[in-house]
Amino acid sequence: MNSVLYLLAFVAGAALVLQTGMNALLGRTVGGNPLAAVLVNFSVGALGMLLFLLATRTPLPTRGQLGAVPLWAWFAGLIGAFYVTIVTIAGPRVGALLVLALTVAGQMVASLLVDHFGVLGFPQQSITLTKLLGAGLLFAGVLLVAR
Repeated sequence: MNSVLYLLAFVAGAALVLQTGMNALLGRTVGGNPLAAVLVNFSVGALGMLLFLLATRTPLPTRGQLGAVPLWAWFAGLIGAFYVTIVTIAGPRVGALLVLALTVAGQMVASLLVDHFGVLGFPQQSITLTKLLGAGLLFAGVLLVAR
């Protein structure tokens, strides 16, 4: 089961490169406005998810379930919009490889901290020398990509 999840995570990461390029093209096509491209991106994504949920007969959340969500958790959508906006703007300027290497480096730092402190529902996993070495190698890779 884990190998399937690993493969799906890898494919999702690869798809982010395609999404960055598609959003940049969309932004150029809609009058050079990357923000409009992000709006279209999220609108199409929301419609696609709604259709998927309906097709799979997955129950939609109830008002009570939505009301039980902590206020801070609702900001996840804004973080997603921020990410897509930044890579849509930065990707065409610095290249797909560098923009995604930088985002992966940022994800690595945040992941080390989230795991170390066991927050947001993740299991607590202390930062180890091996993990720091891996993150350091990733940063070295980012520096090489940036050259």
